[in-house]
Amino acid sequence: MRRLAIACALLLPLALAGCNEKQVAKIPPPHRMTAEDIGHYCGMNVLEHPGPKGQIFAVSLIQPVWFSSVRDTIAFTMLPDEPKDIQAIYVSDMGNTPNWDKPGADNWVEARKALFVIESRVKSGMGGDEAVPFSDRAAAEKFAGENGGRIVGFDEVPRDYVLTSANVAGGAASDEATEGPPGDRSRRTP
Repeated sequence: MRRLAIACALLLPLALAGCNEKQVAKIPPPHRMTAEDIGHYCGMNVLEHPGPKGQIFAVSLIQPVWFSSVRDTIAFTMLPDEPKDIQAIYVSDMGNTPNWDKPGADNWVEARKALFVIESRVKSGMGGDEAVPFSDRAAAEKFAGENGGRIVGFDEVPRDYVLTSANVAGGAASDEATEGPPGDRSRRTP
């Protein structure tokens, strides 16, 4: 009986330690952007468009999900029908890129650590408003100084800025944003 008590006393901390330890999932590193990467929402090659891109890794998905714009990347995290088991969100670091037309294939920054310039004059590769990401505040300030806009963190990007269809070129804009004067049907959406 004493041996059983000693064995239980020795094994109990090991058993409890196993229950209390969380499995630490290794965060996948960003993938290099290639000609095979297709935008999740647009179905087009991400390299065909200028401006920053994004990629999201989720536990339930085998491959990263690619986006032709950072605004689409952020939208993915907000939409109720998209996976919520996100491991990592990477966006193009526009402070480490040759220019807007060539956002780089491997200059990624974790989106939750990035700063974003929103409400600038610069449009995304798909023609809509963009959340332009930077890893460096000075680079974000320089961009905002040249292009307008304001700097926010990932959690501060307004939901309406990301999800409002009036900001999307060719999207179904609200009546208020598309109607002209009464009787003028030229600016109304069909």
